[in-house]
Amino acid sequence: MTQNIYQRLGLKRVINACGKMTILGVSSVAPEVMQATAQAAAAFVEIDRLVDRSGELVSRYTGAEASYITSCASAGIAIAVAAAITRGDPARVAMMPDSTGMANEVVMLRGHNVDYGAPITSAIRLGGGRVVEVGSSNLSARWQLESAVTPRTAALLYVKSHHCVQKGMLSIADFVAVARQHELPLIVDAAAEEDLHAWVASGADMVIYSGAKAFNAPTSGFITGTARWIDACKAQHEGIARAMKIGKENMVGLVYALENYHQGQTVVTAGQLQPTAEAISAIRGLAADIEQDEAGRAIWRIRIRVEASVLGLDAREVETQLRGGEIAIYARRYNLHQGVFSLDPRTVAEGEMALIVARLKEIAEHAAN
Repeated sequence: MTQNIYQRLGLKRVINACGKMTILGVSSVAPEVMQATAQAAAAFVEIDRLVDRSGELVSRYTGAEASYITSCASAGIAIAVAAAITRGDPARVAMMPDSTGMANEVVMLRGHNVDYGAPITSAIRLGGGRVVEVGSSNLSARWQLESAVTPRTAALLYVKSHHCVQKGMLSIADFVAVARQHELPLIVDAAAEEDLHAWVASGADMVIYSGAKAFNAPTSGFITGTARWIDACKAQHEGIARAMKIGKENMVGLVYALENYHQGQTVVTAGQLQPTAEAISAIRGLAADIEQDEAGRAIWRIRIRVEASVLGLDAREVETQLRGGEIAIYARRYNLHQGVFSLDPRTVAEGEMALIVARLKEIAEHAAN
């Protein structure tokens, strides 16, 4: 079998059944997008004009007044927070991330204070923000959000992610209402979301997406929203955003990836996954069914329950063996403590699901001997 570029560098082949994960390179980029990226890398351009033009093109897909391309969604959080604190004032921009003496508090739900591979609080602090948590980890109330707003508040932050607590949290409508009441910007972290319109349409001022996750772009992100606040984001290019700048080639790659995405993406249905689930359930000690994404997105995965008393291995041991094989197979492992792991088909290439089933059979047969 032909080796891929990473195998030629001496690294393992990876089958990604985990999803659009940063630790595995996020997503695979379409050849036509990479062709545009290569052409952009080989030519010169006036960067400031490219920043403006690429933002205009992104806004056509989001319906926002303006947009600003970033190096990634995490950088987008830091830049949006800095924009809220400095409001684009050059003297304040130059001081970031030292926001001493400024209104710098960022109010968010405790159930939204997550780690997505790094603490979201790190990105907020990079932008000069100080986190103020609202509510409990499993329950929050509108009055708690309202009472947390003070003259020191710079912005409200709402996080939409499968990492977040899903029950007992306030809605985006609550955040919009409180932000409007106090004339504060509302930032939405929608890094892995697939809907380009809903969060802007909700009334948020700065919505942050990853380009490389749902949209299969080269490493990139973008902030989209109201012109006033996007201008304040662009102002950070003379401050903290300088250390987070994105190359011309990836700006172009993002624009072309969004065009591809707008033309329609192939969605794997629950019915298409059923035969694979049945094949896995036929393996001694394993039982598979279909589950929907925990954050309610139209994403379906194969959930595998390990019957440790039958197999002789628990879910953690099976998942470890999947990763440790000649081909490193990465499954979605958030619920290993419940004896369960999942397979996300979105990042599995043609023919690779059969290799996963074969490897599971091999692990089960070896455990029986």
